[in-house]
Amino acid sequence: MLRGADPTRWDDLRVRLGSGAAMVVIGTIAILAGGVWFQMLAVFCVSVMIWELWIMIHPSRPTVGMLLAALTASVLSGFLSVEQGWFLLFFPIVPALGILGSTRERLTFGAFAFAIQAAGWGLVVFRHEQGAGWLIWLILVVAVTDIAGYFAGRRFGGPKFWPKVSPKKTWSGTIAGWIGAGLVGAVFWAATEAGPILILLSMFISFAGQMGDIAESALKRRMGVKDSSTLIPGHGGLFDRFDALLGAAVTMLLISAVFDVPGVGF
Repeated sequence: MLRGADPTRWDDLRVRLGSGAAMVVIGTIAILAGGVWFQMLAVFCVSVMIWELWIMIHPSRPTVGMLLAALTASVLSGFLSVEQGWFLLFFPIVPALGILGSTRERLTFGAFAFAIQAAGWGLVVFRHEQGAGWLIWLILVVAVTDIAGYFAGRRFGGPKFWPKVSPKKTWSGTIAGWIGAGLVGAVFWAATEAGPILILLSMFISFAGQMGDIAESALKRRMGVKDSSTLIPGHGGLFDRFDALLGAAVTMLLISAVFDVPGVGF
């Protein structure tokens, strides 16, 4: 053991790995199955995250959060079951109702709720239009970023990336995440018909995922909570586990809407 190393820094690894493995199995099955199976998983996760978002801001009013989560499930299911673009006009319903029902942090709830819904809808659209391989690439970029950052940050430590917002994140972990994501892009470039731009795109999406993580960390510090909930042992809540994927998905949704990125299709 290195001199001065903290022997407790790995204590949560076994629990994290167990919970992570279960999520990987469930997610992989849903992604490969596609269709209604992946849609149901996305609707469930988004709805739970809306509930977690609400109880972080209004811990004394969980019932309202449950109602918003149920409404989210209904609205998002409607998005995914019809082809008409006009149905997206219902997209702001949950954020708007949350804003009206909030007694504090109204714009915070509205912005996060909108982003959570957009990310969930975008992931389902990506799976339907681009296939499982594309979605697996996106998730692997986020997962490898997190894993590389976790181990590098604990092994090397060093200066903090943004101590006022996320005191545990280090520059060593952040850069390791970019490198890991670039390697994922290189593997998919070699194994598919994607172009070399996929390496740079993977690293940019890695950064977007880290910013999603930072945004949720800032929210938790602002609300004075450690985790969004205690649903997942070793990981906190779904919002804690998927905050980086939300940032990556929203960013990729914007990129695909604005730019025609060559050589990315699988």
